[in-house]
Amino acid sequence: MPHDYTARQVRIALIQGREQGSPTADLDYTVARIREAATSGAQIVCTQELFNTPYFCRTQDTEPFDLAEPIPGATTEILEALAGELGIVIIAALFERRASGVYHNTAAVIDADGHYLGKYRKMHIPQDPGFEEKFYFTPGDLGYKVWDTKFGKISVLICWDQWYPEAARLAALAGAEIIFYPTAIGWLPEEKAELGAAQHTAWEAVQRGHAVANGCYVAAVNRTGVEGETEFWGQSFVSDFYGQIVGRAPVSEEHILIADCDLKALEDMRRTWPFFRDRRIDTYDGMTSRMIDE
Repeated sequence: MPHDYTARQVRIALIQGREQGSPTADLDYTVARIREAATSGAQIVCTQELFNTPYFCRTQDTEPFDLAEPIPGATTEILEALAGELGIVIIAALFERRASGVYHNTAAVIDADGHYLGKYRKMHIPQDPGFEEKFYFTPGDLGYKVWDTKFGKISVLICWDQWYPEAARLAALAGAEIIFYPTAIGWLPEEKAELGAAQHTAWEAVQRGHAVANGCYVAAVNRTGVEGETEFWGQSFVSDFYGQIVGRAPVSEEHILIADCDLKALEDMRRTWPFFRDRRIDTYDGMTSRMIDE
């Protein structure tokens, strides 16, 4: 039987929040916001990066390793029950303890019947002042995943992955209709005045480009608020497959961003702008090289 590509609408929600003071408070806050989103008709809900901890990567310290947890585990069990109760898909970005000394920045995906579908481990790990992530996270080793959920085919990439067109491309080639990017990105005080606007423009523009080049929706959900010296810039957004912003959250406020995604229109766009058909895969050997030397 052929797939039914008639009208397919899905409503998504991005939970943009600030750190609430403890993992328990963060979880309680997020569960309450997920319930609100479901009341507004959301069918897929995504949290920000490391949603139930502070953004501890601002410094290098061994104590935050105690915040890590197995996935699946206690938090995903709570969210599985919630997803099943509400009949929604939940994407939850967590700090994963894989083994002693091996930790990942990970997103768990739960389907609308409460079934745990799997996880994605962040592939690209940054190392910058205020973003000391290589100290904490082992690079992901599960590949670029796509899940066929009740409400559509989705992929999850995390924060620094946003800057890499290869990651978005591989997700789209595997069938992703919506790519979610749980995120924790912000301004440092010594940079904001000179570079803040440019940094934000680059962040949004590159992801809108992924949406266009891959004929998919892109949903980026950022933190807000100030932690230490880092001012998270919020502005979670959803871009359609033409790079048009269909919803954007404010800078410094907690917000549930609701957006409707038209997956039938996405299918129509892929038929008229067939980027995947016209790829010259016979010419791309150099993509697996670090650099192409003369």
